[in-house]
Amino acid sequence: MNKTEILKYLLLILIAAAMFLPFFWLVSASLQKYEEIISIPLTWIPSIPQWSNYLEVLTNSNVKLGLYFKNSFIVSTMITVLVLLTSSLAGYALAKLTFPGRDFFFNFILSTMMFPTFIFLIPVYYILRKFPLLGGNNLFGQGGSGALTSYAGLVLPFMVSAWGIFLMRQFMMNIPDDFLDAARIDGAGEFRIFTVIIAPLVKPAFVTLAIFQFISNWNAFLWPLIVTTSAQYLMTLPVGLRMMVTAYSTSTVQNRLFAATVLGIIPTIIVFLALQRHYVKGITLSGIK
Repeated sequence: MNKTEILKYLLLILIAAAMFLPFFWLVSASLQKYEEIISIPLTWIPSIPQWSNYLEVLTNSNVKLGLYFKNSFIVSTMITVLVLLTSSLAGYALAKLTFPGRDFFFNFILSTMMFPTFIFLIPVYYILRKFPLLGGNNLFGQGGSGALTSYAGLVLPFMVSAWGIFLMRQFMMNIPDDFLDAARIDGAGEFRIFTVIIAPLVKPAFVTLAIFQFISNWNAFLWPLIVTTSAQYLMTLPVGLRMMVTAYSTSTVQNRLFAATVLGIIPTIIVFLALQRHYVKGITLSGIK
């Protein structure tokens, strides 16, 4: 190993350590007393680990951590499944089917990625508020709260992803058309071609998109905060963590908030580790292509 490689690996180790350090302190702080958390310099190792911090956030009736976990899991999973479905079908149509306006629709979808999300908050809120036949609304969207008091209000605005469509389309563009033509000659329809030929070949793209969608929606804060203001039984974990500030006194909120945050990170770590092999393969293939 020459000096260049040694320096390269040392640099990578330093970068990895710098990224891991905040997470290490978070875990450590979740086991510390309040006095240790606010001490200067920082306390990296708790004198006596306070495992009761975790027990408290799991059993406190005012926190409802179990409800927040359930809502986050349901919402993140539903959005991920819907995005995989819509992105793969749209990507297949834009990559392998020929129809008038195909390039226009693809460019239009890409153009939506240039706009920041927050400019759509008010229009989307109003549309969901007037959603017909939900939340007590009549056929004309009047009389109730629409989709804002159900999981639909958290899921529907994110069931289509422009980035997801772009990713799936780019993967599918590299699948030879000969495979599809041979299947059509044998009498296979488009749906069978998609499920039997296309879907298995783009499995790395499915996994990559699933990881990004699950983690991003698990950590989403702004839209769930807006929706669950009037429907607290739908609160997701990030919003619930914010509400913990009012559930404890100043002297006890910090370490228990850290403990709840550590518990909230665990599902995303599990998802990533479980799908890591396919995720790395998907990133590698996308770079090659």
